[in-house]
Amino acid sequence: MADVPTTARPRSNAARILTIVGFVFAVLALLLNPIIFGVLGVIAGIVGAVLGDKPLGWYAAAASVAGAIIGIVIAAALLNN
Repeated sequence: MADVPTTARPRSNAARILTIVGFVFAVLALLLNPIIFGVLGVIAGIVGAVLGDKPLGWYAAAASVAGAIIGIVIAAALLNN
């Protein structure tokens, strides 16, 4: 078989750690402060994906966006009662 060169980076430990931090920030965005932790989770997820943890890094970024949106909706519902 021919050796096909790839441009993808191999996954490093830093990429996996940033991905996990992205998921943790997604949960914190849901529970504590949606704006701050949502943005931090998106950044951590994207950096984790760029460093090589491709599918999970993007999932962490998407989970942070979803956590931030749901957190904002919950906070608005609680403040308007």
